[in-house]
Order: sequence, then structure tokens, then C-alpha cells
Amino acid sequence: MDESDEQLAARLAPALALLAAVGETGHVTRAAELLGIPQPTASRRLAALSDLVGAPLVLPSGRGIRLTRAGRTLAAASARALGTVAVAAREVREEIDPGSGRVVLGFLHLLGRTLVPSLIRGFRERHPGVRFSLAQGSRQDMLRALRDGEIDLVFVAPMPLDDPDLASRPLADQELVVFVPPSHRFATRERVRAAELAGEEQVTLEHGYGLRQITDDLCAAAGFEPRIAFESQESETVRGLVAAGLGVAILPRSQPGPRPSPSGSGVVEIPLSPPVFRTIGVSWPAGEGMTPVVRAFRDHVCSGTVDLGPGFRPAAP
Repeated sequence: MDESDEQLAARLAPALALLAAVGETGHVTRAAELLGIPQPTASRRLAALSDLVGAPLVLPSGRGIRLTRAGRTLAAASARALGTVAVAAREVREEIDPGSGRVVLGFLHLLGRTLVPSLIRGFRERHPGVRFSLAQGSRQDMLRALRDGEIDLVFVAPMPLDDPDLASRPLADQELVVFVPPSHRFATRERVRAAELAGEEQVTLEHGYGLRQITDDLCAAAGFEPRIAFESQESETVRGLVAAGLGVAILPRSQPGPRPSPSGSGVVEIPLSPPVFRTIGVSWPAGEGMTPVVRAFRDHVCSGTVDLGPGFRPAAP
């Protein structure tokens, strides 16, 4: 039975590093020294490799050797393959070492302003060698990527409490307020009840975003269905539409402290009565598949002692 290409490649693999070294050095002895094996062993491996492919791979050349055309083809492919493996090996070592490695972090767009930078800054003060890859999107997209193994951790609101494949922990609370244009009848109010938004045209994020779910649930609890004038994927677009007088919106407070007055942003932020907060949680795949560097970052954000940045307060356990 003839060997498949895969079977032949598996048999070739142990000697490919030697062939690549011979191509680099032009000498069996130096290639053997480079790989830390005896010269006779290297010679036997080259002969066996030639027999396996059915063609000579090296020829004598003065005091050294040179690769044949078949040898050059196989050596070049070997060097490329070994380079890929070396990069992968480096990534594996970095993943194992919590002092280096990489964390793939997903989060909602609105959290990229202060929360995520604050958490990463605090962690990198102790682990400066750690790299982060950041992914932003809707709650729905971030949780899908987490389940598919594309990202390691996500910051979302609300947390996926009913998913047995994911583990979650509350991290921070953030107040939600009503955004209105300065000309709106609510603009001079100190507070607004959610029920008073009935009949108001609202600007919201699209379905799949956690804030949209929270807004819909808040309106339902107040006994009405929101009148949606515009839907967007970006909170800044929502804010801009409000400033243009095209509706009102429920968004996280843009700055901590007392109720802000009209500013260059063209909006007024009015607290809800009673106050409404959304709880932001950190979620990760259930089980023990987490690398040390990801576990170290998760423990950092869950420690309860980190600076969450302006506009956030630690969530209740």
C-alpha cells in the first residue's frame, strides 16, 4: 500500500531540522554541532532521508557538501516549517508564563473609554511583559466569540448568568441616565421617572447590545413599550442624534459627580428616579482551560482592590 503524503511527511519530520541546518552551514559536522548530535548520526540520518524520498539530497563539495535540487527544495520547506513551529513554541511559552504571554480581551464599546484602560494599566504595572489583544462589539458578539474560544475574557452587561458553559463575576456598577437635548422639556429637571419616557421617541443601540436589553427591560417594568426612532451600533452616534433633537436616550453617565449642565456635547444628562445602575461583569469559559497569564489578569480584575476609573464603583458581591 502506497504511503499518503501525510504519512510520508510524518516520517520525514524528525530529519527535516538536520536538512535545514545542512542547507544553512554547508557542512555535516557543523550541522550536527548546531543540533547537538554526533556527526555519524547526522550522516546516517541524511542517508536515510535520501532513501525515504527516493533521491539524493546532498553531494560532496570540496571539504563540505552541497544540496542537490531536491535537497534545496526540501531544505527550504523545512526552514519555513521550522520557523512557524518556533513562533508557535514561543507563543506557548509566553502563554504558560504569567509574566509575559497574551490576553485576548473582549468588551463593550462604552467600556473602552475608562474601565478597560484602568484595569489594563494596573495589571501591566506588575506584569509589563504581558500583551493584550482587544476586541470590541455587542454583548451578543462578544459572548459568541468567548464560547468559540476566540477571546479569553469579556466585560459585558448584563452578565450571562444562565449559561452553564460560562463563569461570571460582577465587577463594577455604572449609573444610567437620560440624555436629552438642551431644548427638551426635561432639560431643567433634577430627576426623571422611567414611566415619564412613555411616548418619547428614543434613540437606542441595536438588539444584541446589553444596553438595549437593559433599556427595553426598564421600559417594560415601567409599563410601556419604547417608541424607537433610531437604532445604532455606536453610543457616540446615539449621543449625536439626541443632540440633534431626534429623541432621548438612556446611556451611562458620561462623567461622575453632580448632574452635568448643557455643554459642548449638546446634551443634558438627567438621573433617573429611582437611580438605575447596570452591573458590568467579567465572564470566561467554565472549566480549567485558562492559561496562567489569563488567570492572573482575571484574578486582578476580580480582586476588588483595583482602580475602576471614573464613573464606576465596585459591584456588590
